[in-house]
Amino acid sequence: MTADKTDFTLLPDLAVRSLGGAVIWANDESFAERENLIRPEESTYQPATFGHKGQVYDGWETRRRRGDFGDSPDSEDCDIAIVRLGVPGVIHGVVVDTAWFKGNYPPEVSVEAIALEGYPSAEEVAGLDGWTTIVARAAVNGDSRNPFPVDSKRRYTHVRLRMFPDGGVARLRVHGIAKPELRWLDSGPFDLAALENGGLVADCSNRFYSHPEQILLPGRARSMGDGWETARRRTRDNDWVRVRLAGEGVLTMAEIDTSYFLFNSPGAAALTGIRADGSEVELLPRTVLRPDTRHRFAIDSDEAVVEVRLDAFPDGGLARLRLFGTLTPAARAELEGELA
Repeated sequence: MTADKTDFTLLPDLAVRSLGGAVIWANDESFAERENLIRPEESTYQPATFGHKGQVYDGWETRRRRGDFGDSPDSEDCDIAIVRLGVPGVIHGVVVDTAWFKGNYPPEVSVEAIALEGYPSAEEVAGLDGWTTIVARAAVNGDSRNPFPVDSKRRYTHVRLRMFPDGGVARLRVHGIAKPELRWLDSGPFDLAALENGGLVADCSNRFYSHPEQILLPGRARSMGDGWETARRRTRDNDWVRVRLAGEGVLTMAEIDTSYFLFNSPGAAALTGIRADGSEVELLPRTVLRPDTRHRFAIDSDEAVVEVRLDAFPDGGLARLRLFGTLTPAARAELEGELA
């Protein structure tokens, strides 16, 4: 990671609803619902749109708190929302987005995190001690994306956002790398590319229309906008995306899904595995793709790879990429050490 403190935003949002995140508890949501915090799309606003509770905001907004904040700027009086991450992971940064909140945003925020086992109730989580501060109380600007890098190697399952003393936040983004339970990964062959299993987009040639990490999201794509689409290529080269697997593994099956891409899917694709030493191995030769189709291919290779490059010829859009296989013993041992 470079010195740019917003580089972490290129990592997946572990809290987003489309990855399974949920806002399980808030002490107040008088003006706008807490669930808006983790919606995948950017916040929108329509002026002079009033409901029974006032102007409608696409975010989480609490009532005006009447504590001692006005007399004591250092008061701990605050409103709280708790988010269960869609998948546990190591958090590299948080974005507190106050879009459209101009006269009603919180002056300060903080973020804490905790790692829990099982499925405790929202009330149980809200009453727990043992939270770790990952973003110390800090000032934020209104109608802005406020990024906060996180320097921690610990794995967390929940985050707690505090607003001092009250106000509105449009979106909470929790960027990091997924670290699911090892028991889940040990249950048999699984998708080593999936974000929820620890897969990650390492690089790509083009993200003009959408981010390639969407092809690693769980479930089926819901529209063309729920995949990765590149600009129209006017050279002899081709577009590509490189995926870092959850760990070194041996792949057995691949799914390349062009659902919803009717007139702009790639004409063909190829898969190349990248070993730990940087050398390459062919997993799937250049193969014709059909529009709006889920393609499934057997991979006849026993080579262990850490990354896979998908080449799309010449350009176009993909809905999902699945790479099924098993971890090598060395990769499993490494993950076991990380999760210990």
